[in-house]
Amino acid sequence: MRRLTLIGIPYFWLLALFLIPFGIVLKISLSDIALAIPPYTPTLDISGGWQAFRDFLSELDLENFEFLTTDDLYWKAYLSSLKIAAISTLLALLIGFPMAYGMAKAREDWRPTLMMLVILPFWTSFLIRVYAWVGILSTEGYLNQFLMGIGIIGDPLVILNTSTAVYIGIVYTYLPFMILPIYATLERLDESLIEAAEDLGCSRISAFWLVTMPLSKNGVIAGCFLVFIPVIGEFVIPALLGGSKTLMIGKVLWEEFFSNRDWPVASAVAIILLLVLIIPIVLFQRNEQKQREAEQ
Repeated sequence: MRRLTLIGIPYFWLLALFLIPFGIVLKISLSDIALAIPPYTPTLDISGGWQAFRDFLSELDLENFEFLTTDDLYWKAYLSSLKIAAISTLLALLIGFPMAYGMAKAREDWRPTLMMLVILPFWTSFLIRVYAWVGILSTEGYLNQFLMGIGIIGDPLVILNTSTAVYIGIVYTYLPFMILPIYATLERLDESLIEAAEDLGCSRISAFWLVTMPLSKNGVIAGCFLVFIPVIGEFVIPALLGGSKTLMIGKVLWEEFFSNRDWPVASAVAIILLLVLIIPIVLFQRNEQKQREAEQ
């Protein structure tokens, strides 16, 4: 009984927080917009019995998904989101890996302090941290004042409301999600493997590329997923730092839900976004499972 409980809790969590909401969003995506509460039709009247359920299913259609193919706004938003998420993930990896490596190589009594410094930004509201970057990157912001004060630039740089500001905000916000899994992997790394590689003639750099990097693969992949997945649907950072010129699918979802009040189209956009994220993850997990089975 205890074993069934332990197994059942994760599945119940998955059912309650993913499958059921996914089913509700899927149902709305197959509906039509309506001036009503809720703002879509058809809705299911349970008191009508089986006939009401059949009528409900017969009125569902795929026209919202077809509509997404007729307006280039949506596929441009998907491509732009994928591009921004991929570049942000790469930048976070390039910055986060050396930081995680330095933490793993630090003295043991320093590691808890370094860990606390990494997670310290989470003690402040996400919205406040993003707004702080508005004050830093604006034309009259602290960054321009500092650069002009030391004579590096003569005129203020235009950083806010550009893609550069979006990348800065995203990398700053999600960098801990890259550092922590890589650090957890590197901390468990057996140092004797590095020593053995050096004894066999490898330099420190060669030992790093031939031993450390392959063994840190799981942490790197986990960090990339933890950054890429939330960034692709990000709304707050592009809205505050990127302005109206930054096109991301999260902003499109916001507009459809709250400005246009077109819940069916917004739900269709969300369903495709979920498929874009879930399918590669499932394929990757299957590939990893096949590799583990082959190694055994």
